[in-house]
Amino acid sequence: MAKSNLVIVESPAKAKTIGKYLGPGYEVKASMGHVRDLPKSKLGVDVEHGFAVDYQPIKGKEEVISDLKKAAKGSEKVFLATDPDREGEAISWHLKELLGIPDDKTYRVTFNEITKKVVNDSIASPRSIDMDLVDAQQARRVLDRIVGYQISPLLWKKIRRGLSAGRVQSVATRLVAEREADIKAFVPQEYWSIDVDLERIAPNLGKFKAAFYGKEKKMELHSRAEVDQVLSAVQGAPFSVVGVKRQDKLRNPAPPFTTSTLQQEASRKLNMTPRRTMSIAQQLYEGVDIAGEGAVGLITYMRTDSLRLSDEATAAARDFILGRYGKDYYPGKARVYKTKSGAQDAHEAIRPSDVTLTPEDIKKDLTAEQYRLYKLIWSRFLACQMASAVYDSVSIDVRSAGYTFRANHSALKFSGYTAVYVEGKDEEEEVSQSPLPDLKEGEPLALKETSPEQHFTQPPARYTEATLIKALEEKGIGRPSTYAPTISTILDREYVVKEGKYLRTTPLGEVVTDLMKDKFTDIVDTAFTAHMEEQLDEVEEGKVDWKSLLGQFYGGFEKELREAEQDTERIKVPDEVSDVICPLCGRNLVYKSGRFGRFLACPGWPECPHTQPIVIEMPGKCPKCGGRILKKTSKRGYAYYGCENNTNKDEAKRCDFMTWDVPVKDNCPECGHTLFKKSGRGFKRPFCINPDCPNFLPEDQRGYKKKTTAETPAEGMPPEEEKKPAVKKAAAKKTTAKKAASKETAAVKKTAPAKKTAAKKPTAKKAAGTRSGKEEP
Repeated sequence: MAKSNLVIVESPAKAKTIGKYLGPGYEVKASMGHVRDLPKSKLGVDVEHGFAVDYQPIKGKEEVISDLKKAAKGSEKVFLATDPDREGEAISWHLKELLGIPDDKTYRVTFNEITKKVVNDSIASPRSIDMDLVDAQQARRVLDRIVGYQISPLLWKKIRRGLSAGRVQSVATRLVAEREADIKAFVPQEYWSIDVDLERIAPNLGKFKAAFYGKEKKMELHSRAEVDQVLSAVQGAPFSVVGVKRQDKLRNPAPPFTTSTLQQEASRKLNMTPRRTMSIAQQLYEGVDIAGEGAVGLITYMRTDSLRLSDEATAAARDFILGRYGKDYYPGKARVYKTKSGAQDAHEAIRPSDVTLTPEDIKKDLTAEQYRLYKLIWSRFLACQMASAVYDSVSIDVRSAGYTFRANHSALKFSGYTAVYVEGKDEEEEVSQSPLPDLKEGEPLALKETSPEQHFTQPPARYTEATLIKALEEKGIGRPSTYAPTISTILDREYVVKEGKYLRTTPLGEVVTDLMKDKFTDIVDTAFTAHMEEQLDEVEEGKVDWKSLLGQFYGGFEKELREAEQDTERIKVPDEVSDVICPLCGRNLVYKSGRFGRFLACPGWPECPHTQPIVIEMPGKCPKCGGRILKKTSKRGYAYYGCENNTNKDEAKRCDFMTWDVPVKDNCPECGHTLFKKSGRGFKRPFCINPDCPNFLPEDQRGYKKKTTAETPAEGMPPEEEKKPAVKKAAAKKTTAKKAASKETAAVKKTAPAKKTAAKKPTAKKAAGTRSGKEEP
């Protein structure tokens, strides 16, 4: 009997998709990510003897490794088909070494997209393992291990246990800390604007508003005195049109997604964290079961900083655009986007594998998050190959007493790519005014009203996850695979906290950053870190030996570490004081951390034991008593919404209003009560919860799955005694025939035995999480 060929990939989902395309003669197995790594219990790098590395099989992977060894031994050829990047190349090398696969049986293949054509073409033209790529990954891994395992104990000794440092996370924290310092040091500057309401001499022929521009050139107004000077000059002077400029302005589409821009846009538009974005993107790349098709890889590889698109992809986009939208929506030839200098161009930009597979066609086969992210990627790719949008732009200059006032208006004339997609913005754009009247140069106008307004310059905005990723990319810090784990790490360590969508450093983050800036200048220097990334790229290109790079780095680092050990005294982290007053002793409560996250506690502990959850004031008013609605967190870590008077000591004023529904800023047009929306990600239509209102929406029609009495927030019940609504449980999506037998059986199924069974069966999500893009603690 002829031996079959073995194909090893990283996850079961990927194995399923590739197995469908290869058919008989190939056995496809998953390694579940890395199979060996540096030991957790020690440094694992002999810095005294040429940086010899002690790789060990990962604990818990014994069964997987044994199965792969047996399969490899009985196969004619072994195709290592891990992801097409440094990390994937290293996993293939580790598999070859650990499984003892001979050179003549080892074949390396990669897939930029998991489609039948690409899979079969790659299997037909394998290559050997690229040791330059492996060495680049080893260099990054060892660098991160040295920094993490040697600075972190210093932080434990000098500040507190559980802290960590890293080449990228420390720089990211520094960026957030420096932005916070800029905000604190910011001194607002006064400035003024003047709007004038003008109308044509003949009544009812057109009114419009114009803004002060300047005299011969644009000028700023810095005081009330300057404003009064302008107003007194124009008060009795005539106004006339001195210029009308009308033109068509083109707006070009944004380029296709890279890892960075995908994470930024998913954060802006879908409110997805970078980590969640990459997890969902991994699922789309590896394959999703589509009705009638089986497992299908929906997007190209999602870790890339290239803007390149294949000729086949742009040709498919052209045919789709011409077929669905017509020739006016196609620019005549494929758009080509230039990848920025320094970017790796190993892969294409992120795009759908098959543009004819529209989001609507496969919506029923995707989870809500998969659908939303796929739609984002599909729309951006299609739009990047479409014609420019055309805007009819009008600018009118009006003059009085030598001063110029300007009015602008822009209206969409031809939708072009905006028929499919409009890029999100980090800051809100100004709302344009209504269309301007058809004025002629020299036409006189009547002044109806002047509106001077005082303003003050605003400090720079705090980073969001999207803008921090953008800053890291612009400064050359990290690579596509590092952005998501870096932000997750600094949030998990509580160096940075998230308030709404904005990131702010904590006192702990500031103390750690100050220590790193003082003692490890190179580690937190953006230029040094960016240069290190360039050197890692040179290792990948075969220009620099990876151990020589480590040697150059370690000499200066070891000296800094020794001096820091000797010179640094123990540092106390100051409490982060809130403006909430302790109801027992009257002191300001301070922020603390526990197993369920941050909470407020009295600084007088143990004399004063008071603690309480952190609350955030929400828009709207309590529908029962008119008090403020607060977002609260129960002891189990669930968010809910309750009246500020839930815990009022005066029983007559106490209010029992609590809900899982989220209050919004709008009021019901019928009864005036605050509207609410279903909790969860994405857009949800607001509804009225007032039973006496004609617009009232009963709870069973709000989109939640039916809840039992125990799962419904009971009036007056402390949130820690409540259960989470069924809609929030991931397991609620799946049911089995056995669960229908009885309530008692269903209850048993949800307890320990079910968890035990699930633990034995690895998932694609778990496998994806075993990649070591994350820095060492």
